[in-house]
Amino acid sequence: MSTETRTVPSGAPSRAARVRNFLYRALIAELRVYSSIGRAIARRPAVPKGGTGIAYHRPVMTILIIFIVLSAVEIPILDLIVHPWPAVRIPILILGIWGLTWMIGLLCAMLMRPHAIGPDGIRIRSGLEIDVAVAWDDIASVAIAKRVDEPKTPRITVIEGGVEYAERMQDETNIEIELERAVGIRLPGLPPKGGRQDVTRIRLWADDPRAFLAAARPFLIAAD
Repeated sequence: MSTETRTVPSGAPSRAARVRNFLYRALIAELRVYSSIGRAIARRPAVPKGGTGIAYHRPVMTILIIFIVLSAVEIPILDLIVHPWPAVRIPILILGIWGLTWMIGLLCAMLMRPHAIGPDGIRIRSGLEIDVAVAWDDIASVAIAKRVDEPKTPRITVIEGGVEYAERMQDETNIEIELERAVGIRLPGLPPKGGRQDVTRIRLWADDPRAFLAAARPFLIAAD
């Protein structure tokens, strides 16, 4: 199927709506940083009972670890530089520790919030915010299909015969989910990029696409 790189038309949200949405998303992200760290300490990934978690973090893991190490090294260096000035030192120290905690929380979120394949359906996840649930009754097929998109291609695009949602990792996807009908999903943010979207196909990245397919197959057979 050919894909047009245009988003689904929608009215622009008001400034007040954008501000409220920004504050809400910031709060949710902050809470998930700490809950993800807690899950990592407890070794409790967000995978339903009887389900399978499929990782998606491999393409960005090295970069994320480098950022965490650099952030950790930066804190004592900056502290030495501004040590004579407490009014400057304390805020910088607080910001440095908060930033490092946030980066660790993002890493933990990627590890503890994998794609989840379970009795109720598939949950597509990414980082701190993305968590899209699709029931088995709405899924027609799941297949391995690697594709590389142009940088900055929107998540939601109009395709021949419907609308596609793509959750890419460094512009790539390798799993394609065809839906039985247009299904409503909810993305972070406001329309046209976020909010409720009715989609007919979903693409995503899985570190092990064969394991993803193997985990989904029994549920697809049972749903037929």
